[in-house]
Amino acid sequence: MSDDTTATFGGADGVAIKKKAGEKLFVASQWQLFVWKFFRHKVAVVSVVLLLVLYIVCVFAEFFGPYDPRDTDRAFLFAPPTRIRMFHEGRIRRPFIYPLVPGVDEISMRRIYTPDTTRTVPVRLFHRGDPYKLWGVFESDLRLFGVEEGKLFLMGADPRGRDVFTRTLHGGRLSLSVGLVGIAMSFVIGIVMGGLSGYIGGVLDLIVQRIIEFVRSIPTLPLWMGLSVALPPHWSVVRVYFGIVLILSLMTWTGLARVVRGKFLSLREEDFVLAARLCGARQGRIIFRQMLPSFYSYIIASLTLSIPAMILGETSLSFIGLGLQAPAISWGVLLRDAQQLQVLAHTPWLVTPALFVIGSILAFNFAGDGLRDAADPYARI
Repeated sequence: MSDDTTATFGGADGVAIKKKAGEKLFVASQWQLFVWKFFRHKVAVVSVVLLLVLYIVCVFAEFFGPYDPRDTDRAFLFAPPTRIRMFHEGRIRRPFIYPLVPGVDEISMRRIYTPDTTRTVPVRLFHRGDPYKLWGVFESDLRLFGVEEGKLFLMGADPRGRDVFTRTLHGGRLSLSVGLVGIAMSFVIGIVMGGLSGYIGGVLDLIVQRIIEFVRSIPTLPLWMGLSVALPPHWSVVRVYFGIVLILSLMTWTGLARVVRGKFLSLREEDFVLAARLCGARQGRIIFRQMLPSFYSYIIASLTLSIPAMILGETSLSFIGLGLQAPAISWGVLLRDAQQLQVLAHTPWLVTPALFVIGSILAFNFAGDGLRDAADPYARI
């Protein structure tokens, strides 16, 4: 190696480091390559962390929320967000709030809430509050934070005096799970139907393609509205939830099925598929172990883009009153309180669940970009 080349790599030590890194790259497994490429995408890593935090907080919403999501308080209707303070009379104090004093504006006759600056109420971590049942099974009264007296509304109160922050966490439990459960169902249907159609062909391919064309010819929103109205009104919240998930899943599998069919039509004549057949591999193994991994990057990208579509579908249906209904709590149900322009003008904190919808959708899209690049075999490491 010439002196110029050695200097370019930082001397002999630099050349040794480069050589060692190259050897490690050549012997790395497919999973190791995937992880290395994904962690190079910093925005995707941050998005995955945010999604994990959001899912954990929503799963343990009873612990992270200071109140019961269905507790009402007529003394705090439309109460504004409570400000957590650390300075009182010019001195630093442990986090506290000023208790809100309800009143009425003599001119507009609207409710107003004035902080009582003569008293301080400390905000306590791991506060013993109202008892609850985690997931309806485990009894406890331990909450992440709370106050001994007064009310702590981090995101204000709704028209019935319920804590918007607590209800948003509980609403995320339904809205976020709709995306995961719905996509799991639609992807199974899409991959199986598209795979069988492209691999076997013949009459089965003809039947599957006609079904796909029929489903895709139906207007999506009117179909969602019609099927949602068709759900029996006496059904429980759980049944309505799975009904909504089924409706969303039945309308989102056709695009993936067509792509999988096209990929299988081109892959079934490849040499590695022929070699697997000659070795006596079963059709299921050829499909799921040989052909599907060859276009994982597209599947991952489609998966991460379809989850936000599911979340938006449930939110839209619930927002217009055709999805989940009270007493169910989802982001779409919460946003129904913000439909009127007058409410938005005087109580803008009722729109805060929309920020969670936007944030989760952006995080899914950024995470999908990173996962797609990591799964692409032609992407640089």
